[in-house]
This record gives sequence, C-alpha cells and structure tokens, in this order.
Amino acid sequence: MKVHYLEIVSFDVDAVCKAYELAHSVHFNEPDELLGGAKTCTLPDGSIVGVRGPLRDDEEPIVRPYWLVDNIDHAVAMLEAEGVQIALPPMELPGKGKFAIYILGSNHHGLWQLSKG
Repeated sequence: MKVHYLEIVSFDVDAVCKAYELAHSVHFNEPDELLGGAKTCTLPDGSIVGVRGPLRDDEEPIVRPYWLVDNIDHAVAMLEAEGVQIALPPMELPGKGKFAIYILGSNHHGLWQLSKG
C-alpha cells in the first residue's frame, strides 16, 4: 500500500503550506487547477501532498489519503459489493490518472490509479 496523494482541505492554505515548508524543508508549487487549486509538493518517494481551500460553501477542512491502486474500477466495485458508500465514482484527471472517493467509518478515503503510458 502506498499513499499517492494526500489531500488537505484548509481554510488557511498559505499557513499550512508555510508550516510544512519550514518543518520539512519542502516547497509547494503554484495552485494546480486540475486538483481543485491545490498547492502541491512532491515528496522524495514520489507521493504528493496537496493543500487547497474548500470548493463549496459547505465543505469542511479534511485530510484525505488517496491510496494507489492498479485497477480503480475493480477496487471500487469490490468496495461497493461490501456496501461501502462511494462518494465520487472513478473520475479521469487528464495526465494524472483516475481517482475516486469513498466514505467508511465516518472517514473519507480515496483511491488513485495512475495513467498508463
């Protein structure tokens, strides 16, 4: 198991990014519109941390890991078969792969499949 993308939704994006930059000697890039305007930082193992503001008035701050999977459609189907609530079915992000969100145990979880090529 590997976290590919760690999404942090915050009311104060700049403060969160600054704290990570100071504590971990990393640098966050300019906002990526494909990731909801998240400022991103790629870690040495290739995983990505993204910090963004809420996309809706009712979206609360959250930390959501997106676990890397080989076949997102199969993984989502297996979760659905177990009765897991799928909040967002697999969705393509051009050049980044596909992602999905599910809710289990009152926590949001994500899956990510990289683009083949």
